[in-house]
Amino acid sequence: MKTSLAMKRRIIVIASLFFILTSVSCRRKSYPSKTTVAVPAKSADAVAAKKTITKSNERVVLPHVISVNDSVAHKSVDGRLYYDVMGHRYWKNNQDGKYYIFNKSMYDNPAFKAPQ
Repeated sequence: MKTSLAMKRRIIVIASLFFILTSVSCRRKSYPSKTTVAVPAKSADAVAAKKTITKSNERVVLPHVISVNDSVAHKSVDGRLYYDVMGHRYWKNNQDGKYYIFNKSMYDNPAFKAPQ
């Protein structure tokens, strides 16, 4: 009986060690080591030959009034004609036929109301 009891203890110890080692090894996170790469020093000519890129800060100025053929204009849900240019919307004035950039005064102006 002593051999079987010793054998059981040995199996229990080996199994518990295996369980502890696998749980500890799975818990660790392995990160790859950083490798250093030798970079050659830049010469003074290479630095001087580097181009500088400048971004233009010019803004595009859009006109307040444009003339557009009605066949290329789009029709809104309420029947008014509009035309989009670079993210700005121009609405048709029904009196003179020109397209004006949107502003709040168009709400009260009868020239910009939907045609009947």
